[in-house]
Formats: sequence, C-alpha cells, structure tokens
Amino acid sequence: MSRQARILLVDDRRENLFALDAILSPMNQILVPVQSGEEALEALLADEFAVVLLDIVMPGMSGLETAARIKQNAKTRDVPIIFLTAALAQPEQPFLGYAAGAVDYLAKPFDPGVLTAKVSIFVDLYLKASQLRDQAELLGRRLESVEEAVDALCQLPAVSQDAKAREVAARLAGGVSRLRDALDTLGPY
Repeated sequence: MSRQARILLVDDRRENLFALDAILSPMNQILVPVQSGEEALEALLADEFAVVLLDIVMPGMSGLETAARIKQNAKTRDVPIIFLTAALAQPEQPFLGYAAGAVDYLAKPFDPGVLTAKVSIFVDLYLKASQLRDQAELLGRRLESVEEAVDALCQLPAVSQDAKAREVAARLAGGVSRLRDALDTLGPY
C-alpha cells in the first residue's frame, strides 16, 4: 500500500484553497485546508504534516505569527513551511518569512509546476523519514528478542561453566550492546 503524507494548506480565502487543491491534488496526498492561523495550529497538533503552505497576510493571526508559533512548539518545529503570499508591496516580506522559520517563499501568482516540485521534495523527505522510523522500530523490536536470547544464553550452565563459551557469549553480548547503542543514536522511533 502506498503511503500518503498530509499537506496543510493555510489561507483565509477559499478561492486560494481551491486553487491549491487543484494544483496539488494530482500528487495523491492528503490535503488539509484551513482558513486561519489558529486552525493551522490545531491541525498541526492533531496530526503529522509533511509541509505547510502558509499565506502571510491573513486577518487575526498572520502567517508570520503562525509560523513563529509553529517553530516554538517542540511537536511542530521541524515541519517545513513554504510561505505563499501576494504581499510584495513590502520588500522585507521574504526576509521576515525566512526569519520566522520558512524554508521557502513564493509570491503569488506562482508557477504551479514550481510549487508542485517544491512540495514534492518535502513529501518525499517526509515519507522516507517515516519509512526509516518504521524500520528502526521494527529493528528495535527484533533487537529486543536478540538481547533476551543472549541473556538466556549467558544463563545456561554450559556457558557459565566453560571459559571459552563465556568469552564467546560476552563478545556476542558486546556486539548486541553496540547495535543497541547505534540504534539509540537514531533517536526516538
């Protein structure tokens, strides 16, 4: 079964959300449209997202403020943000977007192919990271079984009473311990 990533679309204007849906729906990912910064924060706390497409100019909480709040939260700080905005009257806008934690900034109107290509990169990275987490979890469970078997082996009278067998079991236990350390450096899975 093919995996899908969630893409959060944040814009206060419905027509912009419809346009983003039309552009991105051929990617066959899960598109989650919301119309405010507050709704975006709620969605990010409820689910994992591969990328956020965020309008800067919105009533209430602006896109810049939304991005700052996303980056302040430990659960959401690593979610990439691409700003989409028509507000080019302010030349400092792109700098402010990057300063707020955005990985990219596109001015409206933008080339749909460019947007799709940029979003595809983050979706691919997300799906690969998700697959790695799943594999690390599986490896962790299998390693637990090996650790239990090595412990049981070391408890056997034939091993505990034979110096050569104890040495081999100790080397095996050391190798398994190094594998555990290596797996633990991958972080939580």
